[in-house]
Amino acid sequence: MLLHFIFLLLKDDLDSRSKEFDYIQLMASFYKKWLNDKFGLEVDVKSDEMIVPEQSILQRLDTSLLIQDHKSRGKDIFHFYLCNFSPMWTDCTCEGYYAENFAMTLWQKPKNDELLETCKKNCTVVSHELTHEVLRQKKFKNQNDIVHDLWTRHLFKDLPFEQYGKNFEPNSNDTYFMTLDTTNLRS
Repeated sequence: MLLHFIFLLLKDDLDSRSKEFDYIQLMASFYKKWLNDKFGLEVDVKSDEMIVPEQSILQRLDTSLLIQDHKSRGKDIFHFYLCNFSPMWTDCTCEGYYAENFAMTLWQKPKNDELLETCKKNCTVVSHELTHEVLRQKKFKNQNDIVHDLWTRHLFKDLPFEQYGKNFEPNSNDTYFMTLDTTNLRS
């Protein structure tokens, strides 16, 4: 399976957000390893930028347009859109959405001096939606509740996110990626 991350950008932001895209490219490789280590899922990864128009009330990007883009690129590819807008509808508190071989999240734009911290937070949201889709594919019963319970425990009950270094190995001292704690997920 190909997991294709697509970073949505305004044309004017293309140059100023190149460091974020560098992070996303490395994050894609990280998730290749993470999915294999945690779920035994072999994937190839790819990452691209997608230039999107300025959004107005009358001309808004939304989930249905991204699903059309997903279908035009090939429904057998898992497209993961890192968006500059929230999905219009979601039952996830993390501002994400998933369906078969499709996911999207709001990718928060970092402030000047908070690039890595914001990217790590975005990375947790990516792991949330990836976990939904992987558990759906593996036919977990109540996968939606399982992932949301885990997310709630991370946010409100002091369950730490899993932390990884730039070399993709667990590392709590020099964290570069953060994900849901999948330790207790069982088929």
